[in-house]
Amino acid sequence: MKNKITPIFKICLVVLFLLLSSAVRAVDSLRCDMPRQETFDDCHRLKAVDIVVPAALIGVSALYIENGWMVRQKRAVKYAVVPKDGHKVHVDDYVQYAPVVAVYGLNLAGLRGRHSFKDRTIMLAMSYATMGIIVNTMKLAISERRPDVSTRNSFPSGHTATAFMGAQFLYEEYKSVSPLIAWSGYAVAATTAYLRIYNDRHWINDVVAGACIGIVSTKLAYKLYPLLFRKSSCHRSKVLAALPYYDGSSVGVSMSMTF
Repeated sequence: MKNKITPIFKICLVVLFLLLSSAVRAVDSLRCDMPRQETFDDCHRLKAVDIVVPAALIGVSALYIENGWMVRQKRAVKYAVVPKDGHKVHVDDYVQYAPVVAVYGLNLAGLRGRHSFKDRTIMLAMSYATMGIIVNTMKLAISERRPDVSTRNSFPSGHTATAFMGAQFLYEEYKSVSPLIAWSGYAVAATTAYLRIYNDRHWINDVVAGACIGIVSTKLAYKLYPLLFRKSSCHRSKVLAALPYYDGSSVGVSMSMTF
């Protein structure tokens, strides 16, 4: 049995890694030369891949609830991860918030992120509200039974969604300051996702869907905030015009620049 489980488990982990890579690729491809503090920007552009890829993965994850072959695969992952002696590790109830706490802790320590306290706090609230609405709506609508058969609100994983929402939040704030800090949130989030399976509280499809929802929620907040609350100066066009002139006694060039 174990030899059959291992390849499936590896494939699931690869899918999770590809999700993370695709989710941050578009954000990292566009940079703005504006000051990090007080001057806001709308450089967090969303591309089709930022929505289509997570949405597709959520859809595929939902298939694992009813499809017979997929149900067997998620059960195989459970048997490979959940300890036979029923051992539990409950730190996932706390580490899910670690990336968000890190953002504010680093700022208090003097290592400033990309945005001001007010801006990032409003975007965090928007991210959390979006994530909470999506997760709880899907939990109520789908009613998937948890692997420990305790309740019917397994899909998607709220802990995982919270952790990846915070990981994306940390990445957005510190990607131009320290890549190591920016990426560290994903390690914490992935650990949270693994522990949700380890503790027999979620299936593999629950945590994949939760990761997608968490990342997209933060991306949407960073896109919508500058559109809803203030105009951005990041994409104001600069036009330089130069016109020759002759006033009867001298020749020159008249130049003007508009912002």
